[in-house]
Amino acid sequence: MTVMEQRGAYRPTPPPAWQPRTDPAPLLPDAEPYRVLGTEAAAKADPELLRTLYAQLIRGRRYNAQATALTKQGRLAVYPSSTGQEACEVAAALVLEERDWLFPSYRDTLAAVARGVDPVEALTLLRGDWHTGYDPYEHRVAPLCTPLATQLPHAVGLAHAARLKGDDVVALAMVGDGGTSEGDFHEALNFAAVWQAPVVFLVQNNGFAISVPLAKQTAAPTLAHKAVGYGMPGRLVDGNDAAAVHEVLTDAVRHARAGGGPTLVEAVTYRLDAHTNADDATRYRTDDEVETWREHDPIALLERELTDRGLLDEAGIQSARDAAEAMAADLRARMNQDPVLDPMDLFADVYAEPTPQLREQQAQLRAELAAGQEGAHR
Repeated sequence: MTVMEQRGAYRPTPPPAWQPRTDPAPLLPDAEPYRVLGTEAAAKADPELLRTLYAQLIRGRRYNAQATALTKQGRLAVYPSSTGQEACEVAAALVLEERDWLFPSYRDTLAAVARGVDPVEALTLLRGDWHTGYDPYEHRVAPLCTPLATQLPHAVGLAHAARLKGDDVVALAMVGDGGTSEGDFHEALNFAAVWQAPVVFLVQNNGFAISVPLAKQTAAPTLAHKAVGYGMPGRLVDGNDAAAVHEVLTDAVRHARAGGGPTLVEAVTYRLDAHTNADDATRYRTDDEVETWREHDPIALLERELTDRGLLDEAGIQSARDAAEAMAADLRARMNQDPVLDPMDLFADVYAEPTPQLREQQAQLRAELAAGQEGAHR
């Protein structure tokens, strides 16, 4: 007689009353990334929204090109381009209401600009002038976050606090595929799901965490599948399809605002430029791979849809390009002006009441600056 025969048929232990059991099926993402452009769903899309998305994509592409040029001219220390990912950037900014908050990563400068942040102020951090070059409260855009994924717990905290206060606010937090390997990512998703916080996580899966491919980051079927382990819905979307990203994020924001809790959205996209201007992308990916993704360019996809439906003509295309060029010219002219910086600003907007250590450092810097000025006048 076997051990199992001695013990009788196996009977699973029922879960304790305090342990919730959630059906995972409704949380699972689609098998393939959701698409709108080039499908029957495109006919239902709002033409005015599609034209707005197109104009913003053209503006965003020009913004990326101009910012990249500024690094070569020495006007920026570094620039992480989002060329190829503009659909994610623009959609993330446009789905939010004025009262909502956007939590961007260092690559999401374009999303901040699309949200209303001044293009020059959005680049101030990357020029090395300020920790944050804009007032986060003006447009409800948190500071660009350079450490990977540390903005995600902040987004959850703000969203949870807003819910406790009864404020009708949603937070949308952006992160790259590499950021999903950080502990902050997992902590944020766990807290958000337990608290049912009104927050949307947008993962821009552009294939590489600098030079590390996704296959070396995770063994999960998709990054969207990670949502199930935390008890929230996962959505998989074509990140180069601006209409699809906007629709999926709109649904997620609406779900969060209605009290349904968080959603994890994975947007499958591609970074056409290098990680930053300091990166040599040819060391870890081929030109053929990049060219294959150029055929799935978010601007080309949307332009084809609009022109095929008679919603955009050559005059409309040229108008969007002219507006983008005007923005780039203004950005270029203003970035070519040397800023007037005050070292004492290091201590501004840090704490409402400076700590003793900061007051001591402030006094020391003030004395050093005064001594330097006296020496210059001798």
